Amino acid sequence: MTAGRARPARSARRRRFDAAAPPWWFAAPALAVYALIVLYPAIAGVIYAFTDWSGIGQDMSFVGLANFGTLLGDEQAMGSIGNTLLLTVAIVVVQNGVGLLLALGVHVKLKSRALLRVVFFAPVVVSPVMVAFLWKYIYNPDPASGLNGLLGLRVDWLGDPSVALWSIAGMVVWQYAGYSMVIFLAGLEGVPRELHEAAMIDGAGTWQRFRYVTWPLLAPAVTINLMLSTIGGLKLFDQVFAATNGGPGYATETLSTVLYKQAFVFGKFGYSTAIALVLALFVAAVSLVQVYYLRSREVTA
Repeated sequence: MTAGRARPARSARRRRFDAAAPPWWFAAPALAVYALIVLYPAIAGVIYAFTDWSGIGQDMSFVGLANFGTLLGDEQAMGSIGNTLLLTVAIVVVQNGVGLLLALGVHVKLKSRALLRVVFFAPVVVSPVMVAFLWKYIYNPDPASGLNGLLGLRVDWLGDPSVALWSIAGMVVWQYAGYSMVIFLAGLEGVPRELHEAAMIDGAGTWQRFRYVTWPLLAPAVTINLMLSTIGGLKLFDQVFAATNGGPGYATETLSTVLYKQAFVFGKFGYSTAIALVLALFVAAVSLVQVYYLRSREVTA
């Protein structure tokens, strides 16, 4: 009798659970669109990376790892890897440093802090291509205009190979520092005021309160900002392509611009997808390492 009562009770609970759970077919249209637009091209790209397809027609042959061997021997592509890493490091360090300073600045009780937040965040919503053309004007090599006229310099910001890469980095930092600011602001809003008051009673100064109270509690915001800025730097394309097209020479070439040119300029679609696959795997590996390290830092902070 006990077993007989238990079985209907379990069945009733299961029916209630099934009734409460939404039907899986509600997600079917979205999953179908996602599979068509994201999964299928991704899987096809992996397959094309091992072929010599030109991007036109159906003629292709399997070449194995030949595309990856070509990548290792391609001086332009290998140079673009160095440029990509330099850009990423510069963007991550400067963008997050500026974003943190802006967040601390507008977090204080100022009458204009709402306006300042809007002003600092405004570049984020502008198209990267528009930002690139704006900064091409600011970087005008004419000593009487743009940044040169303001600072009294004679620098070819986008035409000098020793300066162009850092000019691109400055452009990206200007656009996305406000994005980092907003994330840091969210972290600052979550720091309990009572902790600061207790630290002040104990005699802690401004720097000590930031170092031992605010900074450890900003660990989740730091994780998010570092992840987003790193991924953005590694796959940077729009600003570089619109501002310099990888020039002068190959001074600002990134992996994203190289794979674009190999596909749509030189017609080496198989080779370009091999570069894209390497880039995707590299971004995934860096992201996983960052997540593991930064999440462990959040636990110990």
